[in-house]
Amino acid sequence: MRSLSYDIEFRARARRTQGWGLGLLALAGLMWIWFAVLLFTPYEPEESSRECVSRFTSDNLHNSDSRCVDERDWPELLAVLGGSVPFALVGSILYTSGSVSHRMAEHLAEVTRLNEASA
Repeated sequence: MRSLSYDIEFRARARRTQGWGLGLLALAGLMWIWFAVLLFTPYEPEESSRECVSRFTSDNLHNSDSRCVDERDWPELLAVLGGSVPFALVGSILYTSGSVSHRMAEHLAEVTRLNEASA
């Protein structure tokens, strides 16, 4: 029965790995949502009361004295997007690893059951 306890622990570890992967993917998704909010929503600079259009439009892009351009700059947006890449990459790897481990354990258990049934 030691192999049964090992199998249960192996599957639990695989599910935990999947969970960590899903958590990191969810964090990356939240960062992508925050990037979209920063990119597509209109905003208001701190010093001014007038509303600026979203950065997705190019209305304020070529106006060098605009406070709108200074308030929400591209490096900040790209930092949010770039910061999500490691979370998405590691989350994908962990989720895939956990899924493959779990499926391998299921396959091995099924093969063992079929071998015992035919013997």
